[in-house]
Amino acid sequence: MNQDKWKLQVQDLTVRYTAKGKSTTALEHVNMAVKDGEFVSVVGPSGCGKSTLLKVASGLLKPAGGQALLDGKPIEGVTGEVGMVFQNDALLPWKTVYDNVRLPLEIKGLSKSDQAAEVRRLLKMVGLHEFEHFYPKQLSGGMKKRVALARTFAYDPGLYLMDEPFGPLDAQTRVKIGEEFLKIWEQVGKSVLFITHDIEEAISLSDRVIVMTNRPGKIKAEFDVTLERPRPFYDIRFDSRFKQLQREIWHCMSDEDREGNEQ
Repeated sequence: MNQDKWKLQVQDLTVRYTAKGKSTTALEHVNMAVKDGEFVSVVGPSGCGKSTLLKVASGLLKPAGGQALLDGKPIEGVTGEVGMVFQNDALLPWKTVYDNVRLPLEIKGLSKSDQAAEVRRLLKMVGLHEFEHFYPKQLSGGMKKRVALARTFAYDPGLYLMDEPFGPLDAQTRVKIGEEFLKIWEQVGKSVLFITHDIEEAISLSDRVIVMTNRPGKIKAEFDVTLERPRPFYDIRFDSRFKQLQREIWHCMSDEDREGNEQ
């Protein structure tokens, strides 16, 4: 594939942490990439370096070896071309829903009228246009998550990095928010690197699923998700192709769990 079509490239990446004089290798010789407009999920054992991978891709962490490239250029610090969504929504509690979403637009220098129009468009897109004057403490967990997504969409980055963004939600809300996010993403069509422990969630959302090994994290396997889009987030789970892929990824991860327990 033409290198120009890669949004994110990770090349021979190694990351080490040092604490109390002891060095721990979190990632070792990791090579992976995300195409322009592709949705890629990463699954693997706890502590395998999934979140560390996102920190390098965001420019928050400098690797010990190798490099990460955004649009073919080395990532050397935090850039507005990358948007982060964490488990913690990080909403500003003293600002309303409207002002939380407006903040990135203000930073970008849009006029007040353009800010207002874009905030209302984004809130309508995530189904919260009637809650613009509410504060975060007045919202449910699922509603806070939608505000956080709207704020990230306001940044309009070329690459979305998402670290288990739906993890804190209960199972039913998680499916509902996942379905809403998938519909929005299919409209936006930006590149996404998504971290999750949930194999079903990974398959439902993704074009490709990457499985990592135990620490030090390496890429163990990659699985293409060939299910058609637009994709029904919940009903697709009953498709025989979905079930087969789920089994394959599950066995791949189960092998890793067994190897980790034997160490």
